Amino acid sequence: MFKFLTKRIVVTFIITTLSGCASFQFADIFQGYQSQMKPVKAVQRQGEFVKAQNLLGERAQSHNSYVLNLLERGRLQFLASDWQASQKSFAQAYIEIEEQRNKAKIQLSKGLENLTAVVSNDNATSYQVPYYEQGMLHSYQALNYLFQDDLAGALVEVRRANLVQENALKAYKNEIYQAHNKLQNSGMSTNSLHSSYPSMLSAIGKVKNGFQNAFTFYLSGILYEASGELNDAYIDYKRAIEIYPENPYLQQDILRLATKLGMQDDLVSFQQRFGKYQARESKGQGQVVVLVELDIVNSKQDISLNLPVGRSNSGLKFFSFSLPVYDGALAQHRKISFKNAGHSYWSHEIVRIQSLAAKDLQDQLPELLTRQVLRVVAKEQMRQKLSREVGDVGNILASIYNIASEKADTRSWSTLPDQIDIVRMDLPAGKQVLKVQLNGQQKIIEVDVQPNRITLINFSAIGSYTGYQAINL
Repeated sequence: MFKFLTKRIVVTFIITTLSGCASFQFADIFQGYQSQMKPVKAVQRQGEFVKAQNLLGERAQSHNSYVLNLLERGRLQFLASDWQASQKSFAQAYIEIEEQRNKAKIQLSKGLENLTAVVSNDNATSYQVPYYEQGMLHSYQALNYLFQDDLAGALVEVRRANLVQENALKAYKNEIYQAHNKLQNSGMSTNSLHSSYPSMLSAIGKVKNGFQNAFTFYLSGILYEASGELNDAYIDYKRAIEIYPENPYLQQDILRLATKLGMQDDLVSFQQRFGKYQARESKGQGQVVVLVELDIVNSKQDISLNLPVGRSNSGLKFFSFSLPVYDGALAQHRKISFKNAGHSYWSHEIVRIQSLAAKDLQDQLPELLTRQVLRVVAKEQMRQKLSREVGDVGNILASIYNIASEKADTRSWSTLPDQIDIVRMDLPAGKQVLKVQLNGQQKIIEVDVQPNRITLINFSAIGSYTGYQAINL
């Protein structure tokens, strides 16, 4: 009889472990995403983007991290200048995100996923792409179109990026409110969470939420300018400067277009904030805009906390929780100098993706912890049941599984840049050379500046790698 029960417990353990395996791999439960991505990011920092893709591997469409795999792959393909492949990856990711959104509206296909997550961890659920990552998806897709000489396609993507931010802003307060309520109802208090969870304020920096991205607004402004839609460009520059009012290039763009469009009331207000606009000689000149990608965003880390669950009048019980966190302060990146004909133009920050990621995680914590409470309580009930039915064997086996499977969901788009800067300069038409000073070394960029047009350069400085792509808009 004892052997029969022992065999039954082992079978139960195997079924529990492998339930839902069509949607995730065994390693996804027991090995964090940040660990899986370490070798990928290491070769990304060396500029070996094809090798990074090979290390990344591919996920089946049924895999719970399929959409994340597409994002990582699309980014690496973009860095490898494989615009068509990157465009295909991002297009499929967009389809997956739209399908997730439609399913969420009618709450389909969640039952089995949630059951699997209860007996394992959040890594068993489909990856939900946060708003800031959706915005970056469309921004990079816009660049893919541009580098294939398709301005119309790029404009579609920047409109989608702006729509993501508009939808996020509408949903933001309600989502936060509901998440906090669910956490309270689960028997956990936000005070308990905040008193034990490491502060991410140094990583969050100055951002107010995890989705408003001045880079996406600035990119759309550039493309609207290139297509002659100056009013739309002006609107998006205004949106960008509300997020990054200290950026001098944004200030000049706002003053320039306010003057050109005759926005007198705005011009008075902006000149009070940023100084009087000094019009520059533009005859026979073109504008050169540089998007400067710096390093790679940090991955989430896994931490364990002992937190109380329950009500004070009915007794509290402490459980161990595994939660994701962004460790440490923001990296300090030096401004990059672009020199031409004796003039130096310094890069200035337009978005800190690390800060958006940390703020997004901070906002998601109540919802994450609510699921954790349900999971650890369910696992504890399973352990007690097995202990009662088959004694020490069931108790030990369930305890081992609970400890081994309780891993934080550290998934995020981990190949994105840590920070993006911009540089904008007016240069004479014709062949121009930009000398880039970076980490004590000089890199040469050659561009063909065309009169009264914008030349866009995407410059990447990742680890030991530097590279660029240029296009006349």
